[in-house]
Amino acid sequence: MDGFSAPLLAALEDYAASGMVPMHMPGHKRNEALLGDALPWRLDVTEVEGFDNLHGAEGLLKAAMERAARLYGGKRSFFLVNGSTCGLLAAIRALTGRGDRILVARGCHRSVYHAMELNGLRPVYLMPPVDGASGVAGGIEPASVAAALAVHPDIRLCALTSPTYEGVVSDIRAIADILHARGVALLVDEAHGAHFLSPRFPESAVRLGADCVVHSLHKTLPSLTQTALLHVLTDRVDAQEIARQLSIFETSSPSYPLMASIDRCVGLMAKRGEELLAAFRARTDRFRARVRPMERLRVLEKADVFYALDPGKITLVTRGSSTSGYQLMDELRARGFELEMATPGYALALATLADGEDALDRLAGALLEIDRGLLAAPAEPIALPGPPRVELTIDAALALPGETVAVERAVGRIAQEYAWVYPPGAPLIAPGERVGEELPGWIARLRARTSSGQPGTLRVVTC
Repeated sequence: MDGFSAPLLAALEDYAASGMVPMHMPGHKRNEALLGDALPWRLDVTEVEGFDNLHGAEGLLKAAMERAARLYGGKRSFFLVNGSTCGLLAAIRALTGRGDRILVARGCHRSVYHAMELNGLRPVYLMPPVDGASGVAGGIEPASVAAALAVHPDIRLCALTSPTYEGVVSDIRAIADILHARGVALLVDEAHGAHFLSPRFPESAVRLGADCVVHSLHKTLPSLTQTALLHVLTDRVDAQEIARQLSIFETSSPSYPLMASIDRCVGLMAKRGEELLAAFRARTDRFRARVRPMERLRVLEKADVFYALDPGKITLVTRGSSTSGYQLMDELRARGFELEMATPGYALALATLADGEDALDRLAGALLEIDRGLLAAPAEPIALPGPPRVELTIDAALALPGETVAVERAVGRIAQEYAWVYPPGAPLIAPGERVGEELPGWIARLRARTSSGQPGTLRVVTC
């Protein structure tokens, strides 16, 4: 293989070479003569003898998930082949009852909002501070968690995203201690922090007191798209109920190539993780040193509103220069670099341990060239939407009669649909919230330059 353990992939390779005639699904029958070898047809099996069942694992897959739990240090880990989305849906459904109150970071992924909708949950939102120099939202402050619990002692669960899309990490240890003192469980969407396996990176929520953590392996580690893990860490979480909810939200026909990708990634990190992450951190440090002379652009560094930052996320701040995040993304694309995302004030490049040795060096060179052609410019004030006015639960709002109106006419009305900022998948407004005066302007700006699909209309509850 590659000098590390990947038993599931090895078993699939052996089975493909065995000559067994497939008189079962999937319909492609592993026929490479018909279909070619560009896709892994020969490894794509179903739950045949010896290959276990993801939703009742007792053999090969059980052992693979136990390897993942050992790597991260959890009590039990579950393979996810519908991305972190299905893990978040399952965890929230397992940890709350219908109508419970939930403490939620406003920047959580859309799947958290969908879970609230499905379970009729009553949200209390945590609004992060914003770094005025960059426009990047900071981490969730422990004091805001304590304040919310004081006002709403019936909160059942807290769901946070750490790190955020831009790599901002919250003080999970302090937050967990505050929640647990009140008997409240903590679910951390650490989708962007699956590589937090080395002291060279922020410490994982898995080891900081969280009760349940979700990791998207495919985001920051070498694993195929849609692959993720859900970790159960404490006795506050019923692992059997998690498994039951996963059987609802995760496909009953899981892809064996995807699961083999998870197992292969786990094996690689168990065998060579420290070595690979050390080299990765060295490349990001070298990159930051090279671009430090830039005069107009800058790379986001730790500020007061950031408890910690993931060095693998390279946020290129354009505020105060004659370019925007969108324009910088376009300019870098023309030079052969496709970034992760852009906003008016910054663009985001995602580095991982799988980058080519010179990829960040080349990016640094391109940025230095671009920077030399930029001028200083006034930075526009940052006016992010304030805390939402929640009038109804999401499910209650969706159950009422509604109408679609121009966004400008929606001000003061109760929303009956989401307006998403995607990426990262957080809402400007959610069903059940009163539409504020700033929303039309935000949607107009997004429509002007993003692919987020923001409409010029909004569905609202009929008066």
